[in-house]
Amino acid sequence: MPHPPTPRRWRAARLVPALCAGLLAGLAPPAQAAWEPTAPVELVVPAGTGGGADQMARFIQQMVSKHGLMKQPLNVVNKTGNSGVEGLMDVKAAQGNPHKLIITLSNLFTAPLATGTPFAWSDITPVQMLALDEFVLWVAKGSPYKSPKDVLDALRASPAGSLRLGGTGTKQEDQLISVLLETAASARIQYVPFKGGGDVARALAAGEVDLTVNNPIEAEKLWREGKLRPLCVFDGSKLAYPDKVADNQSWSDLPTCMSFGIPVEYLMMRGIFMAPGATPEQVAYYAQLLDKVRALPEWNALMKQGAYKQTTMAGPSFSSWLDRSNRFHRTLMREARLTAAAPGAARN
Repeated sequence: MPHPPTPRRWRAARLVPALCAGLLAGLAPPAQAAWEPTAPVELVVPAGTGGGADQMARFIQQMVSKHGLMKQPLNVVNKTGNSGVEGLMDVKAAQGNPHKLIITLSNLFTAPLATGTPFAWSDITPVQMLALDEFVLWVAKGSPYKSPKDVLDALRASPAGSLRLGGTGTKQEDQLISVLLETAASARIQYVPFKGGGDVARALAAGEVDLTVNNPIEAEKLWREGKLRPLCVFDGSKLAYPDKVADNQSWSDLPTCMSFGIPVEYLMMRGIFMAPGATPEQVAYYAQLLDKVRALPEWNALMKQGAYKQTTMAGPSFSSWLDRSNRFHRTLMREARLTAAAPGAARN
């Protein structure tokens, strides 16, 4: 009968399998590294400079650089032609290019419908919804309109088209809201298009238009400077930010436009997409990059400054949301008579 191994033999018994495992591991192929960019990454903004999409894109660029979140540089490029269709089609054409991103807004849906361009959101690759952006009814600080009711009364009493509402682009979100305002007041508004949200806010401060529906981030600075005044928010509930901004007033102090008989609730997506043909590994890389940006204290400060609704999505839930939003915009654009003359040009 063999003797039980001595402690020295136990140690040897343990050591041999360990050495064999180590040798086998050395012969095994190395684990494949996770994908990451190998060239500068371009982030397309299908809107003008100074607007909400542009500001968020440049904020992301700044955070990626400041905190060293990516080895390659992130470059922001504005491609505004044809109501943002230029940017959308540029990314659609970049099949298989993992170094091309786009920050999206509602013109992802409205621009193809308005222009008849053969583009659908599913032509590019969803990565992540970052937040939802609000719309606010703004007037200049010296405006005679002190409340949404004053605006409605003025619209009803003034000659058709005499009140001017400035907005970004033609047949996009701002004009869509202006049509909904017209319906609420049974009146006509003169819509004045500008290239970007920053230009719109400055035009209001300069008296070139009477009203705007700027996103909070686009007009917040001019509100602080005493040049603009917000009247109400186009949401079903009040905003969630109680810190005072200007005139001893906070974002959460704003009433809803709906509470003044303006039945308009409209929020806009801020999301990141890739070119078509992106692999799951490439999508995952940018998703984790955006997660890191959103975990920064600077991101929370931006959300507070711009009164964003912090709604994030990815994967199947994001795709389902995009489908619903596309159907919603198709109905709104058709009812507002802002779709292209050729029916069926924009699909999905």
